[in-house]
Amino acid sequence: MKTQHLILIKTLCSQYNIEISFVDSLNKIGLIQIEVVDQNQFIHQDQIGDLEKMIRLHHELNVNIEGIDVVFNLLEKERALRNELNAIKNRLRLYENE
Repeated sequence: MKTQHLILIKTLCSQYNIEISFVDSLNKIGLIQIEVVDQNQFIHQDQIGDLEKMIRLHHELNVNIEGIDVVFNLLEKERALRNELNAIKNRLRLYENE
């Protein structure tokens, strides 16, 4: 398996000064996906932005893992509602232009 887009979790933990258990907890509740290659744990580079947000919530605002889960679920719902609203606005414009 190619690991060119994967980042070693141990490297991330030392870089961001976080515990591996924090990343494991985020994985257990489904906020990030850990991939195991040759007995090493990796995270895909596309998830780094979300991981950084989670780290900031945890360290700067003292939000626990469950709170981070709630925040990200609410953000996802807000994003879905915004997309739905945009789709409805676009449909409405079609009818207004007739």
